[in-house]
Amino acid sequence: MKRVGLRTGAMLIAVSALFSVVLTGCNSKTTSASTTASGKIVAVGAENEYADVISQIGGKYVSVTGIMNNPETDPHSYEANTTDAAIVSKATLIVENGLGYDDFMDKLESSSKGSKKTVINVAKGLGYADDTKNPHLWFKPNTMPKVAELVAKSLESQMPDQKQYFESQLAKFNDSLKTWTADLNALKKDYANTAVAVTEPVSDYLVEAAGLDIKTPWAYQASVMNGTDPSPQDVKTQQNLFSSKQVKVFLYNRQAVDDSTTALLNLAKSNNIPVVGVYETMPSKYTYQKWMEAETEAIIKAIKSGVSTETLS
Repeated sequence: MKRVGLRTGAMLIAVSALFSVVLTGCNSKTTSASTTASGKIVAVGAENEYADVISQIGGKYVSVTGIMNNPETDPHSYEANTTDAAIVSKATLIVENGLGYDDFMDKLESSSKGSKKTVINVAKGLGYADDTKNPHLWFKPNTMPKVAELVAKSLESQMPDQKQYFESQLAKFNDSLKTWTADLNALKKDYANTAVAVTEPVSDYLVEAAGLDIKTPWAYQASVMNGTDPSPQDVKTQQNLFSSKQVKVFLYNRQAVDDSTTALLNLAKSNNIPVVGVYETMPSKYTYQKWMEAETEAIIKAIKSGVSTETLS
């Protein structure tokens, strides 16, 4: 069974005709806001990192739930349930990743007959092609500022009287990303083209933005991401990266560790190659930006000092 179903064409994310609005980054419509008893806009993030950004922009005027929020499980194996359906049915703002990563949201949303919602499909809204290979868009530095802007526009349409508040929250959010940007720039300045190995493309966008050189074959990464066996040739190439010490760091998805990953971890450690555990789902007690800072700083420590970080505290 594949861990990710990257669908193309008409099979890609399609928002049901039951919804009155889809934000694509360029256009929007005003919807009728559904609020809690406390007067807050009800919102949902398919992934908890998107829920966190909604919360930061909406502040005291939103009530937000993240559907996939467990950093100890593989998000690709997630199955929606009736509780999720009930949560989604009440929301008037939903943010989902798209690109086949959270297909279950289509079913949850289609059950909300008669309700008016704003659905932000991140991939669609940011103009990604249907055949984009890597769906982990939240690791790309320019993703969340754009998502935050779309969220602010949606909240403003639902609560026009608080437009100034949402704009202020948006400005604060963008300003808070400066530390992560500085970390990426420092990594690129001091360690550009440093060779690294990965298990799958969870953090590839971040690694590429930092100017590092991913040596793991894409075919190997795609196989692991999709839950299929890499070819023997790709496995040998991957193993040689460690045995011949061609890489300085090994980044692995700590939410999807199987026997092959364990073997690579052992191989890395036996060759004194530091390892960094990359989270696919935002760890608890972190904001999105602090999470990205922590992942980037872990890579810096690995390259600079040979320090491994398998778990974020």
